[in-house]
Amino acid sequence: MARGRVDERLLATIGERLNARDEIGAALANALRDTGAGQSGKATMKQFRRALHDGIDSVPDPPRALRDFFGAVDPVPDWVDFDLVEEGGRVARRFGRNTADVMLQLALIGSYRFDGPPRLLVETGGLVGGSALRRIAETQAWATAVTAPGALRREGEGFRLTVHVRLMHALVNQRFEHSGRWDAERWGLPVNQSDLAATLGLFNAVQLLGVRLLGVPVSRAESLAVMHLWRYVGHLLGVDEDWLCDRESEQHRLNYHLLLTQSYGGTAGPTLAGALVEAQRHLYFRHFARLRRAYARARLLSMLRYFLGRRGMRDLGLPPALPWAVPPLIAANVLRYRILGRTEAGRAHLQRRGDRFIERHLRRHFHEQPPHVAAFDV
Repeated sequence: MARGRVDERLLATIGERLNARDEIGAALANALRDTGAGQSGKATMKQFRRALHDGIDSVPDPPRALRDFFGAVDPVPDWVDFDLVEEGGRVARRFGRNTADVMLQLALIGSYRFDGPPRLLVETGGLVGGSALRRIAETQAWATAVTAPGALRREGEGFRLTVHVRLMHALVNQRFEHSGRWDAERWGLPVNQSDLAATLGLFNAVQLLGVRLLGVPVSRAESLAVMHLWRYVGHLLGVDEDWLCDRESEQHRLNYHLLLTQSYGGTAGPTLAGALVEAQRHLYFRHFARLRRAYARARLLSMLRYFLGRRGMRDLGLPPALPWAVPPLIAANVLRYRILGRTEAGRAHLQRRGDRFIERHLRRHFHEQPPHVAAFDV
């Protein structure tokens, strides 16, 4: 299909799936809150945590919703190649700071130009006020965890956190779907299949596009590995199987059509974007903290100007900025990835450098607390 050509059938499917939920997750959310499950079908968080850490067979007489949930996440699909998953994690970690920049600036803040999902974040208090730094740190902790060696094996931390996130999505959807405050006719379900697929597209194809824009070359093999990693993550999150893309081109095509269905504007986006910019003033630095926080905020605005342009900055109510931070970054990436990255020793150096950055980056957000993902509010 030629780039830019619209598939009307796909657009219609996206529209339909704005009102489609993760039914397996929804059933467990109902059982945890005893919404129509009946006493015999009620589940508890203690049972969920035991099943997550020790397997569903460790739970005496598990309720059907819990059994069905782990029946969906525990079996590994035939298409999963764990060697390729591991390579995808290595590639993502080798990108180092570039991944963090792209995910915060292009993927996360860039997505706030649209209505719907940003409104849900405001409703949940997700990224406003003092919680902004903590919530973005939690997202980064999860995204980092899934790329660690062995992370997506059944006993891995990335697997457990991803399953945790799936249930969290289901609980949020259940709460707001029935709250009377959510306009489902306008925005679809609070957490729906179309928005889940769009979010997954930010972590795979948009990440790869963004690092290229920062001067990092991405080979076909590297692209396939990163896509495969996130395809399996998407499966664990409950994204519809026919929207789990093998190749970057497939995801870009789906992303293009998802963009066509989005409405721009709304009051939530500027609130969220401003909160994340101001959150840079609260990063932890051991030395020269005030100066380095000011630099982090200025650098963020500079790179947002590069990724979003003048109009994007204006749409999100962000102050004017020049993209001064980008040229030296691209120059450094050309040196590191196009020259050093050609040798095995150079790639090993980039891997170590990326791993060290991840540790520093999480420490700046969590300080002395261990990186974690938020607990449930059932």
